[in-house]
Amino acid sequence: MVEMAPVASSEGVTISCPVDGMFSFYNSPYPAHRQSSGVDVYPDTGFGGMAPSPVSGEVTLIRRVRSPRGRNYNASEYDVVTLLRSRESPDKVVKLLHVDPTLSVGDEVRAGGELGRLLRSGYYGFATSPHVHVEVREPSDPLRARGGHRMERLIDVGRVEPLEELRGVVNLCSPEFSIVRLETPTYGLPTKVGGVPGVIDGGIPYYGWMGVHFDSGKPEGGAVELMGHPIATIGAIHDRVCLADCTDFSVKVEGEPILGLSLRLSPRRGAEVKLVPMRLGGLALEEGSEVSVQVESV
Repeated sequence: MVEMAPVASSEGVTISCPVDGMFSFYNSPYPAHRQSSGVDVYPDTGFGGMAPSPVSGEVTLIRRVRSPRGRNYNASEYDVVTLLRSRESPDKVVKLLHVDPTLSVGDEVRAGGELGRLLRSGYYGFATSPHVHVEVREPSDPLRARGGHRMERLIDVGRVEPLEELRGVVNLCSPEFSIVRLETPTYGLPTKVGGVPGVIDGGIPYYGWMGVHFDSGKPEGGAVELMGHPIATIGAIHDRVCLADCTDFSVKVEGEPILGLSLRLSPRRGAEVKLVPMRLGGLALEEGSEVSVQVESV
């Protein structure tokens, strides 16, 4: 069993993430994320690696679906939809995507138990990391892209201190992306949203929008700021989270333009920033080096 941390809940169903993994509610263009009804759980392993189940339940359906060709990468020819009847809320089903299960219909699994192999779906961008997509749904409507129940975050974002600069040490480099680790007491990249401290969740600016999580206070509107720069305009405001539309801004690493920042949350304190290049192999960094990230209005 993999050690897991509860990170989200919906309709009495608890969604857990490996303690050494990442999770995100809004780092995707998929409709469920814009509607706050999906969460992606990222185990700390590569494509083809074993994914632990984020929920407990009984497998009721496994369906292979055709996957498009990958854009500039080798994708799986298929994706898989897996449905589980929730152990906690038996009148709800959990939809899982992007995993080829090692289970069969009728099998039961607990959160942290072996679920299956992580697929590189053709629906991904070239920089998308392996993950399990999770939705909680009604048994009468389990498969559509829309219609899941709203997700609620369980962990606090931590003590948020505004960033004067975005600087950190590169701890992973690949042609698809580089990872910079920040020493911060929060669970994500610190920001201010309508003057309220929070952390960003999303792919910015390339998805065009983001989520911002906060613990206390409630923004009444205004801007999302990163290092003092306005980067988004607040839209919908919910309990401890808001959605915001990106303004025109660009991101550079040591003066070199990149596509943007892929921002997720961690079950453990410390923010991780994924730097996404304009193209495969388009960002030449060295592991162990310190880099600076700049945000500029267009």
